[in-house]
Amino acid sequence: MDSITTALVLLLAVVVSGPLTRASPLPVPLPLVQIGIGVGIAMSADLSVVLQPEVFFLLFLPPLLFLDGWRISKEGLFRDGATILALALGLVVFTVLGVGLFIHWLIPAMPLAVAFALAAILSPTDPIAVSAIANRVPIPKRLMHILEGESLLNDASGLVCMRFAVAAALTGSFSLMDAIGTFAWLAAGGIAIGVLVAMAVIYTKNYVSRRYGEETGSQILISLLIPFAAYLAAEHLESSGILAAVAAGIAMSFAEQRGQTAAQTRIRRASFWDTVQFSANGVVFVLLGEQLPRIADGAARAVRETGHLEPIWLLVYIVAINAALIGLRFLWTFLSLRFTLLRAARRGVTVHAPSRRLVAATALAGVRGAITLAGILTLPLTMMDGTPFPARDLAIFLAAGTIIVSLLIASFGLPALLKGLKLPPEPTHAAEEDHARNLAARAAIHAIEAFQHDLGKGRADADLYAEAAARVMELYRLRLDHASQTGEAADRVRRADDIEKALRLAGIQAERDVYFRLSRERRLDQDTSRKLVREIDLHETRLLGS
Repeated sequence: MDSITTALVLLLAVVVSGPLTRASPLPVPLPLVQIGIGVGIAMSADLSVVLQPEVFFLLFLPPLLFLDGWRISKEGLFRDGATILALALGLVVFTVLGVGLFIHWLIPAMPLAVAFALAAILSPTDPIAVSAIANRVPIPKRLMHILEGESLLNDASGLVCMRFAVAAALTGSFSLMDAIGTFAWLAAGGIAIGVLVAMAVIYTKNYVSRRYGEETGSQILISLLIPFAAYLAAEHLESSGILAAVAAGIAMSFAEQRGQTAAQTRIRRASFWDTVQFSANGVVFVLLGEQLPRIADGAARAVRETGHLEPIWLLVYIVAINAALIGLRFLWTFLSLRFTLLRAARRGVTVHAPSRRLVAATALAGVRGAITLAGILTLPLTMMDGTPFPARDLAIFLAAGTIIVSLLIASFGLPALLKGLKLPPEPTHAAEEDHARNLAARAAIHAIEAFQHDLGKGRADADLYAEAAARVMELYRLRLDHASQTGEAADRVRRADDIEKALRLAGIQAERDVYFRLSRERRLDQDTSRKLVREIDLHETRLLGS
């Protein structure tokens, strides 16, 4: 009963955080409000939440990473692939080495392997936290796509690096060749397992749906189970469950472009996953706030072991680590940009270099969030000999403090950097959308004509089908005219309504097929395709419900 009460209190806190954020006159991001509510809960009530690292990791990370892979814009991912990989892989290694050595120099009592583990889990960025800031501070769309793509991949690379560092801390040894081989299996195996699990589940559910019909509730539940299945299968085979969850999400995205799921299922499933995302991220940040006083006590004891008697040094450490993270991120972004411009110049391509203010904004936008917190809490409680894991409380507090400070810096630093900044015009997809709508409309007209012909062929009441087809074009022209009809005339109107509905559904299906085909052929931006398909789905759902 206590665990159920605790879960309900945490969910209530997430619900309350939304109105409080919107009511705030300052641009305070939602995660900071949720952390504050968590601290308030800890000060007023003892929930006695003991976080088991493995359970926490399994419960929160697979669905969040799966959803990131499912919803990320594939066009942006492919277009800025080189930039995203440079940030997601190169910057992670650069951060682990640079910040890890800096933390060990700053806090000599923290073993080097633990410092590397802390740096590794601080390397992933959180697009959810950035999105919360972007609601009040307009961030360029392309920059958001790069940040989202970076976070999709650096979650996995950062957590894998952390795994190596923790293993080194537990065993006291590290082999570069073994690490390279292990990383290759973790990466390749995790991606392969995630794709295979997702495709196997999707193929099976599509086969069952075609044969026995589709049930919306089951489809939604299946989508929730896929990331956990991929994660557990990969972990069982000693591969990367993180990459498996991400790969399963990307596979789900491509499979959805086949358009084999019912419209009602897509609409309800999207709303369900919005709730899962909001709840999971919210609970993570509320839990961070709830654990913060307890973590601070343990960190204060740990900091005294470093030779400092005042807990104020904790704040010094956090500020210094944030400065190191931002500095290394700025340096890496600046050097990567220079390298990109140099390569473009050698090819004779003219590229306009973005201003340093935009590079600085990219550095500040590297906000840490739920993945960092979830990962740091998985640090082992004890060493292999049963002794406490060194500096665990201190590492958790430093990670928690880094999350909070990075949110504060981005909340107040990004508006100042982006204000009045002239940006190159964002590419629009209006022409693509208009072209897709025209193709879909032509396909719908042809489908309605064919459907009308097939239904009315050889029937005595074929004129009803012609009438219904005309009403589809003119929408509700006859509805008011026949509203007062009774008897046989009313029955004729009802039959015409049913025929009209069937014709309109045929047109809708033809439109949707065109949108999915254009998306598969990459002739239509995925975000635009998702928007158009949602419009069609809503229209179909309304028709089926009438």
